[in-house]
Amino acid sequence: MSPVRAPQVFIGLFLDLVLGLVLGVCLPAAASDYAREKRFADEVTAQLVVGDAVTIPPPTGAPAGYRPFLGLYTVGKPGMPAVVLAHGVGTHPEDGLTGSLRLRLNDLGYTTLAIQMPIAAKEATVDDYYPALFPEAGARLQAASLWLKAKGHANVALVSHTFGSWMANVYLDKNAHDKSYQAWVCISLTGGYSFAVRNYPFPVLDLYGESDIPVTVSSAWRRSALLRLAAAGSRQQMIAGADAQWRGKEQAAAQAIAEFLRQQF
Repeated sequence: MSPVRAPQVFIGLFLDLVLGLVLGVCLPAAASDYAREKRFADEVTAQLVVGDAVTIPPPTGAPAGYRPFLGLYTVGKPGMPAVVLAHGVGTHPEDGLTGSLRLRLNDLGYTTLAIQMPIAAKEATVDDYYPALFPEAGARLQAASLWLKAKGHANVALVSHTFGSWMANVYLDKNAHDKSYQAWVCISLTGGYSFAVRNYPFPVLDLYGESDIPVTVSSAWRRSALLRLAAAGSRQQMIAGADAQWRGKEQAAAQAIAEFLRQQF
């Protein structure tokens, strides 16, 4: 970069920052595509065999525009922890690994609540999700825990997958001490944790597949290093043979999660 251009570039970056701050104050928070959510909810509830479709209200203090959202609630054995499941990008709580885990963990005795995370339009990019929909994602994660605790579930763990793990990570970095969750199973996080993971008052299981999303696999060493600074009981586990879709390895994932939770509760 030439000496002449350098000041111009830095001035431009400064103006972009100021404009971003102004727009962040002036514009309302983006919300999920509720029409698309309703289509998903109609499809899921029409075909639901195990569990109950429930409606979870946003927590007290959430922005006025946030709406109630779908949860798939399946009661487990008395006295065992409850598990909130957060799915990946652009889908619903009955899809893929999340849909499988809600049933498999329930078979192992856990109460499960798989929730609809905020979604953008079908043709959306990552920029349409982050950071726009992350505040609403955090509100839903908090609301799900509060809903379960109101039903008498004292211990609640969070299990998140891919984009749901990113949403959970951002939420927990700011709210880990609100006692919503007592453990976190983070599956297939695309990247690494921030240093805030040192301050989580609960243990973390970092779970990923041998042939998972490439960035998840390549950054595993970073996550492992930070987990050494996290709460006691935190650890990383790789499931041999598991790919990005976890097809055929869903039960192995459920068993790993159950073993981790047994050690915590």
